[in-house]
Amino acid sequence: MPRSYDQKLKLLYIRDYLQRNSHVDHPINATELIEMLQDHEIKCERKTIYSDIKALQEYGMDIVSLQGAEGGYYVASRNFELPELKLLIDAVQSSRYLTEQKSRELIGKLCEECSVHDAQLMRRTIKVTGRVKSMNESIYHNIDYIQEAIAQDKQISFRYFSWDIDGQRKYRDKTYLASPYGICQDNDNCYLVSWTLDHGITHFRVDRMSHLRISEDPRIPCPELTGNAFNEYANRTFQMYAGETVNVKLRFHQSLINVVIDRFGREIMLIPEGEDWFSFTVPVAISPMFLSWVIGFGDKAKILRPESAVEACRALCRQALSNY
Repeated sequence: MPRSYDQKLKLLYIRDYLQRNSHVDHPINATELIEMLQDHEIKCERKTIYSDIKALQEYGMDIVSLQGAEGGYYVASRNFELPELKLLIDAVQSSRYLTEQKSRELIGKLCEECSVHDAQLMRRTIKVTGRVKSMNESIYHNIDYIQEAIAQDKQISFRYFSWDIDGQRKYRDKTYLASPYGICQDNDNCYLVSWTLDHGITHFRVDRMSHLRISEDPRIPCPELTGNAFNEYANRTFQMYAGETVNVKLRFHQSLINVVIDRFGREIMLIPEGEDWFSFTVPVAISPMFLSWVIGFGDKAKILRPESAVEACRALCRQALSNY
């Protein structure tokens, strides 16, 4: 191999080795870099290591040089800081719509963004097994197909299934054709929000879709799901169950302020009612999921109006009590 070609590869090998192996507590010295390059059949002298490090620093790589017998080089900053990687890994391992295998693959890739020393520490706290995970390995590719179809302004076709009592897929007896408009995550599940000719705005669990293909047919226009309208629709729909959208006034206990803000955002107007309570009005889809969410707070939450929402809540409570 020509010497000039060796020199081009040498900088790349040094960069990659420092990225993967250097750490503030484990600096890499020149001798170790020379031995690494010899493994790649590249001869190198100590003085050229110094100039190579300087070249990488001038390129923009944040390499710190430590002097002394225990000195060496380490990468001080990377694409992701360690707290950022921990946050991303936690999101991956806690996600229900990613399968266990895909979670492990993504976590492995994220761990490659830090040094091997930090990666070993993070892997000790990672727990993927024992969590309820998606059983559909194709969900990762389904999301990619859906996003590509949206970008191309095309419809998608797919089969849809449910799980039977034996844990086997039970497919519905038709192939669906839908105009995709976005993907929402709610209640730890991933949903396609689309428009279909038979039912208008329709939601599909992405992990229950299979045989997904991008159609040649253009998407059917749906103003209710276009632009900011999509975000407004997603915000007022609870757990992807449709229902009549109305302005609902609620009264909550002060201890639930964080819960309300997490659900509806900081922009919501909270009106104090005495020392222990506050009320607020929000547009929501009146569905069993929304009503169950309110009922779950017991005597610390109450729907005040409209009367139709109050009566729907009473009816749901009576229905539940009839089972006991």
